[in-house]
Amino acid sequence: MHHKSIRCILIDDEPLALEVLKAHLSNHHSVEVVTTFSNGLDAIDWLKDHSVDVVFTDINMPGISGLDLVKNQYPAPHAVIFTTAHPNYAADAFEFEALDYLLKPISPERIEKALKRLEEYMSMRKGGDDVSLKPDFVFVKVDGQHQKVNYSDILYVEAFADYVKIWTSNDKRIVTLQTMRNMEQSLPADQFVRIHRSFIVAKNKIEAIQNNAVVIGAKQLPIGKNYKDLVQSIVHQTRLR
Repeated sequence: MHHKSIRCILIDDEPLALEVLKAHLSNHHSVEVVTTFSNGLDAIDWLKDHSVDVVFTDINMPGISGLDLVKNQYPAPHAVIFTTAHPNYAADAFEFEALDYLLKPISPERIEKALKRLEEYMSMRKGGDDVSLKPDFVFVKVDGQHQKVNYSDILYVEAFADYVKIWTSNDKRIVTLQTMRNMEQSLPADQFVRIHRSFIVAKNKIEAIQNNAVVIGAKQLPIGKNYKDLVQSIVHQTRLR
């Protein structure tokens, strides 16, 4: 992370807590505190038009809690680090893929550790040089447990009320409580494409692309009119000239 700034915002309804955290972070040359907020709603508004690398947020705040803020942004393009006096929210925090959970009063050593983790996370997001850092699977929640699904096994994903069905190569389906938006953002864009409000398909499992359907095995999956250009772009990128 040479010379590069880690851009962050801080959210806490206690002015003193904001000052303390800001002072800790100012000791790190790689960190730039862009702005601070005393409530979550203002931060959500600001984040609509601005981007940062990480959001440090308290959990217990009037109006909207830090957890609600993260739910509203999830899955977010930035990392989230919770700062709180309450240890009992940790499980909820990690449910929303919080990068870290700092208990107040926060020591400089603990900030140091969180920033190391953040730098590692940011270099992974950039892809780094080490492709092996990128997982080739995803965990989905099925019947109270987390089930591993290899990307290479997925044929397509189908929306199903509040659930999604993940169809795999052995013609099994995995049903999980999940949104299509989350699935789309969890699956790597170089391997998967959304072809319809209700379908995401594995690019390398496509056998044919017709005018308004994608053929995978015996299945013809419809191409939504809003997704036609996206599907055509795959054809253009990969066809023989």
